Amino acid sequence: MDNFIQEFKKRVSRRQIKIAVVGLGYVGLPLALEFAKKGFFVLGIEIDKNRVDCIRKKKSYITDISDKELREVLARGRFRCIDNFNIVKEADVIIICVPTPLKRKYYPNISYIKQAVRSIASHIKRKALVVLESTTYPGTTEEEILPLLEREGRRHNRDFYLSFSPERIDPGNKAYPVNKISKVVGGVSPEATKLTELVYKNIVSRVVPVSSARVAEAVKLLENTFRLVNIGLIDELAMMAHKMDIDIWEVIEAAKTKPFGFMPFYPGPGVGGHCIPKDPLYLYWKAKKFGFRSRFIKLSSNVITAMPAYIVERLAHILDKQGKKLNKSKVLVIGATYKKDIKDLRQSPALDIIEILQKSQCRVSYYDPLIPYLKLDHINLKSIDLNSKNLSAFDCVVIATDHSAVDYNFVLKNSRLIFDTRNIFKNTRDRKVVKL
Repeated sequence: MDNFIQEFKKRVSRRQIKIAVVGLGYVGLPLALEFAKKGFFVLGIEIDKNRVDCIRKKKSYITDISDKELREVLARGRFRCIDNFNIVKEADVIIICVPTPLKRKYYPNISYIKQAVRSIASHIKRKALVVLESTTYPGTTEEEILPLLEREGRRHNRDFYLSFSPERIDPGNKAYPVNKISKVVGGVSPEATKLTELVYKNIVSRVVPVSSARVAEAVKLLENTFRLVNIGLIDELAMMAHKMDIDIWEVIEAAKTKPFGFMPFYPGPGVGGHCIPKDPLYLYWKAKKFGFRSRFIKLSSNVITAMPAYIVERLAHILDKQGKKLNKSKVLVIGATYKKDIKDLRQSPALDIIEILQKSQCRVSYYDPLIPYLKLDHINLKSIDLNSKNLSAFDCVVIATDHSAVDYNFVLKNSRLIFDTRNIFKNTRDRKVVKL
């Protein structure tokens, strides 16, 4: 075994191994391109025809990857995109980056992982290393993936190696691209951990090996549960502060001056994206299998999930003070994505706010510089032009997502009333601005 590790190490250093990345979404594509930039030959496997077409046309569909960056990597000839799994037989390392949604609240759906692993198992070469990056509950790698790969007589540590390394991509975060975020790796065996460490240390500054895949799986869930619980806490405190006529934003800024024992989190209209709304619920579900109920996870999730409805409730009170009823009002929601400056609508609280307003018979419109139209579920709207005439026509403007490209001074000047859920106007003393 030591001989194989040493030989593998030499092949890695000489860039003689091929790496397959399964799933070229917001995790997989940046990861694949980073390996290609470091001189590895990378096979990108993506079954979404639209994504494959975009890559072949040298057009990026990921906010963090520019068209120029994609073109440059493709021009080097180190990255190829394929829409089937036949090419897996050429890969020495196979990294799985597929979605892990929820079937329903508190119930995980790992069908995409299983489907990918079955497809890999049909073509995997001997001694290949398989690494799962998709966020999932502790035990998935050993309890679900390992048996699928050991079918047909294959054995771990003899015919293949299996590890888990949680993705830590933060979409839109220019300070921490994929190559500046440390990687945790945990194998089903010490040998698998070592092989995974040898691969990832070529693209990140620090690799952190842990004792098992199960620990590595739990690391990701701890990171996101920490954020969920603290966001839920500050959302609840924001609601409490409003009742007490206290500015929660001022409280947070003052608390930040303490050099120890405090980390700032900020309230908002809810959370979206792939990680925070659902990842902790994987841990909640798995814990129940051991007879343990995590009260913090469930409570925090419930608080955050209720925030869009709370925003609309607050909006109704704000309008009522102006002598207007919600169902008779015109409201503009600024920002449709779940996070500033990215083209990502997944579980965006802004969409929930729009839908609740529609159900309340409010005449709602939206503006988002990155999303020209919304056509999903019960919403079918086009982004309005953000001009003085349009702004002045609305009874209230709700800042749901704080995109940098929006001219907020212009919005302030031309709006009748603003409900600011993101503290954009923190330094503004204007009676037309109401903060969360």
